[in-house]
Amino acid sequence: MPTSDQSFFTVALRYLPRAIHVLRTEGGGVLLRKLKRRLHTTPLAIEGPPRLLAFSEPLAPVDLRGEEQPRISVVVPVHDQFAYTHHCLAALALTQNEATFEVILVDDASTDGTSERLAHYPGVRLIRNDENLGFVGTCNRGAEAARGEILVFLNNDTQVQSGWLESLIRTFEDFPNAGIVGSRLVYPDGRLQEAGGILFEDGSAWNYGHLDDPNRPEYSYLRAVDYCSGAALAIRADLFRQLGGFDPAFAPAYYEDTDLAFRVRATGHVVYYQPLSHVVHFEGITAGRDADAETGLKRFQRLHAETFRERWGAVLATFGPRDQDIDRARERQVARRALIVDNYMVTPDRESGSLRMLNLFRILQGLGYKVTFAAANLEAPQPYVSDLQRIGIEVLYRPYIRSIARHLARYGRDYDLVLLSRADAAAQTMKAVRRHCTAARILFDTVDLHFLRERRLAELKGDRATHLVAEMRKRQELDLMRQADLTLVVSETERALLAEEAPDVEVRLVSNIHRIFGSAKPPEQRRDLLFIGAFAHPPNSDAVIYFCKEILPLVRAELPDARLKIIGTDPPPEVVECAGQGVEILGYVPDVTDYLADCRISVAPLRYGAGVKGKVNQSLAHGLPVVATSIAAEGMHLRDGDSILIADTPVDFANAVVQLYRDDALWTRLSDGGLEVMERHFGFAAAERALRSALGLEETNP
Repeated sequence: MPTSDQSFFTVALRYLPRAIHVLRTEGGGVLLRKLKRRLHTTPLAIEGPPRLLAFSEPLAPVDLRGEEQPRISVVVPVHDQFAYTHHCLAALALTQNEATFEVILVDDASTDGTSERLAHYPGVRLIRNDENLGFVGTCNRGAEAARGEILVFLNNDTQVQSGWLESLIRTFEDFPNAGIVGSRLVYPDGRLQEAGGILFEDGSAWNYGHLDDPNRPEYSYLRAVDYCSGAALAIRADLFRQLGGFDPAFAPAYYEDTDLAFRVRATGHVVYYQPLSHVVHFEGITAGRDADAETGLKRFQRLHAETFRERWGAVLATFGPRDQDIDRARERQVARRALIVDNYMVTPDRESGSLRMLNLFRILQGLGYKVTFAAANLEAPQPYVSDLQRIGIEVLYRPYIRSIARHLARYGRDYDLVLLSRADAAAQTMKAVRRHCTAARILFDTVDLHFLRERRLAELKGDRATHLVAEMRKRQELDLMRQADLTLVVSETERALLAEEAPDVEVRLVSNIHRIFGSAKPPEQRRDLLFIGAFAHPPNSDAVIYFCKEILPLVRAELPDARLKIIGTDPPPEVVECAGQGVEILGYVPDVTDYLADCRISVAPLRYGAGVKGKVNQSLAHGLPVVATSIAAEGMHLRDGDSILIADTPVDFANAVVQLYRDDALWTRLSDGGLEVMERHFGFAAAERALRSALGLEETNP
């Protein structure tokens, strides 16, 4: 549906010229698909209450046998409450496929027969304390016996949810600076218990998000926190031992996890909250919930708060009072804030613009920015939302964010940088950004110059109406450039064009960004041709039809066994009709790595377009040589015969394909040359230098 800020008729009127253009050039089916996506927002898929196990006596033993060399050691401290322990272990058993782990259960002198019953649970490494050591001593004893490289401390009054352990462990892999990673804790009824802990200058603590909806955007992305609850906490085993474990000064319990977080941070590591690790915590089953209690275990919460404050007072002095803005307090470690708005959700496995955007996110994070992303229609399709949240990107989505304008009215002043990607998203949000983001530098990221692409289509078709649409788009894009503080383009060709068309606009080059993989196989082990491209982008459909009708027959006359494999989401009927006679339509392929390794040549026969072509970048990054038109190779620093073959007529294109297919030495030269160009101009280091320059940030020493 249209957003609350814009009626259907407002949207229709705004896009009427574009709609007519799409109808004329791409057909009614494509127009309907585009309108549906623009007007229909995919909301966040909200799961119901957490999955809870509920068994009755007699409780059958749980089998937790695993590998002899586990990567993870899950340490479960126990004092009585056998039924909760059984359910904790049963939930763990359901997640054994996520990682290789062992379970070390330390019975802290239980009196309800816990040890006797757990002795019959296969795979559980049972340790019994002769006397009650409390949480601190019990966890430390379990850690001493652990064989894994990562320790996970897990309360026995918990039930882990699917994906909990994989998400914790993956965080250590994605972020080498991670020292501690904590889970999102929820109550059995699904309400949030804790999304990381916040501390104040007096040493008191706050469970961020307590009793709120856990699916709200602010609770749903990885972030650095003051501390994480020991109820579900992962730490590198070597680091835990280096620090001497939980400090006995906080025995038997309370503030031991907070103190550990501070000591971990003092070593240069980071304490992260990972919301994709869901754990249900019944809370207080052993110790109770009354923080003001004068007797029992709970009294140590108050006593140890004073111990903690005395030890860390100098650090806490920078944390601010308890009545401060809680949103600022939760991100006290954030130096800069960036908001990025794009047309739709970032889908890096489906189109190259999204891959570039994802890599821009990563570079901005490396430059010290906390990144917030919103699709212009606030859609939230999975798994793309979770994929961003997992790496620390805050994603704004419905139903929690009703409109970007309303979000900016409240939070716009907090942003230091706003990047509006593509003309339609920029046109929709520029006014609100200018009004509310008073401290931000505003960038218009063109991705490609839409008016240039449409102008070239008009020239190709000889169509006056398309030319008029291109001129309308040009006026729109130049107007957006003049409203922005800085405009980003992806190629030198486009920067040179804007120097002529709009010399008053400040333009910087930040091109496509790719990881460089290299060639997986030599040429003699490869066969067939490959085309990759998202078919929501009209030049790709035109290129495939052109190649299949005018070039491929010439190629197969010389190479009758060569086949063309076409990868791309939602191929239109006219592309599907090309199947057969040596053409395979594969549609959406989640991971194209095998095709890039097995195919002999990548083809990019584009007849119109703009920007830098991700399909060419992607192939070159994998050492796969490309035959392309001049337009497909434009702005990429490629030299015909050294790093690519360029051909602009069907005969020349076919001859180039045949020559490259037969000549191993030429193949190797182009593969090596393409990789060199990618490393120099399209790797992460090149992109970071360009972005630093665009943002006026100083270079850091290597």
